[in-house]
Amino acid sequence: MADVSTTEPTRVLIAADKFKGSLTAVQVAEHVAAGLRRAAPGVGVEALPVADGGDGTVEAALAAGFEAREAEVTGPLGAPVTATFALSADGTAVVEMAEASGLRHLPAGVFTPLTATTYGTGELLRAALDAGARTIVFGVGGSASTDGGAGMLAALGASFLDDDGDPVPHGGGPLTELTSADLSGLDPRLADVPVILASDVDNPLTGPKGAAAVYGPQKGASDEDVTTLDNALTHYVDVLERAIGPRAVECAQSPGAGAAGGIGYGALLGLGATFRPGIEVMLEVLDFGAALARAGLVITGEGALDQQTLHGKAPAGVAAAARAAGVETVAVCGRLDLPRETLAAAGIGRAYPLLELEPDPGRCMAEAGALLERAAEAIARDCLN
Repeated sequence: MADVSTTEPTRVLIAADKFKGSLTAVQVAEHVAAGLRRAAPGVGVEALPVADGGDGTVEAALAAGFEAREAEVTGPLGAPVTATFALSADGTAVVEMAEASGLRHLPAGVFTPLTATTYGTGELLRAALDAGARTIVFGVGGSASTDGGAGMLAALGASFLDDDGDPVPHGGGPLTELTSADLSGLDPRLADVPVILASDVDNPLTGPKGAAAVYGPQKGASDEDVTTLDNALTHYVDVLERAIGPRAVECAQSPGAGAAGGIGYGALLGLGATFRPGIEVMLEVLDFGAALARAGLVITGEGALDQQTLHGKAPAGVAAAARAAGVETVAVCGRLDLPRETLAAAGIGRAYPLLELEPDPGRCMAEAGALLERAAEAIARDCLN
C-alpha cells in the first residue's frame, strides 16, 4: 500500500469509470472524494473521471476541461435528439455515438433492432467538423442500432441505393435491399482530420463473433433478427466490395469492425479511422500521465470487476498505467467477481465491493453513493493512515 512514513499526506487520484445504471463517473469521484476527506481530512484528492470509449466518454472529457458543444441530430428512431460532443482548445473533439444513436434514446422497453439508425452519429461528426475539429476521438458503445455504420456514412455524404435508385431505408434490416453504394460523396474534410475509433470491442463485423450475433440480443434482436441482420451486413460488405474493392472485406474482418452494431466498420472503411483501445486513447486525451505523476495512490473502479474488466475496460487500463509508474492502485466496485490473485496480476492491490456493505443488489444500486463513501473511508483507513 501507499508509504505512510512520509510527512506529506499521500495525494490520491480518483480515476474511476461509471457504475452503470447507478452513478456516472463524475458522481463516483464525488462520493469517493467525500468519503476520503471525511476519514482523512488532510488528504489531497484529485478527480479524473475516465471512460473506455462507451457511455460516459464525453462526460469524462468535459470533466477534464473540454468545452461542451451541442447539436440537434436524428435519433435512432428518426426523431430529433440533442447530442453533446466535447472540444478542446487544440481542436481535439470527443464524439460519443451513444449521444446520437444510443439505447438511451429509446423509450423504456422499446427496441428496434432492424430499423434503428446511426444517421444522427454522422450528423454529430459533421457538427464536430463544422466546429473546427482537427482530430476526432470517436467513442462507440451503447448503440441501439446494427446498421454497420451505413446511416452514419449516409449523413456524411455516402449513397446507398436500392433497385429503384432510391436510398435504402434506415436500419440494418433494410440493407438486404441494397444494390449500389457510393462513398465518393463523403465529406472531403474527413481526408484531413484523423479519426480514432476508441472501443473496448475487437469483434469483426459478421459471423458468430460479429456485431449481430454477439450484441444484437442486447438490442432486442430475436434469433431470427440476428440471422437477418448478419445476412444484411454480409450483403452490405459484398456491395461495398463491388464498389470500392477488397478493402471492404478487409475492414469487415478487422478488429473493431463489429463495435457498436458495426459502426466500427463504417468508421474504418469510410472515415479512415484507426482502431485503438478506448481506455488507452482516453488516458492520453485526459492527460492521465500528468495527474498520475502527482499521485501516491490511485483509486479506480466500475460497477462490476469481472472477466470483462480485464479485456480493455477502464480499471484495467488505469491500473496498468499506474503500475508502470510505480503507483499503487485499489478499486471500488459494486460487484467483485475476480479473485485476489487475478486483481493483483492486473495491477489492483485490493478491491472494495459495495455488495459486501449492502448484500441486497437493489438497495446496493439505490444507495451506491453513500456506500461508496463508506468504501472510501475504509480505503483511507487501510492506505492513508
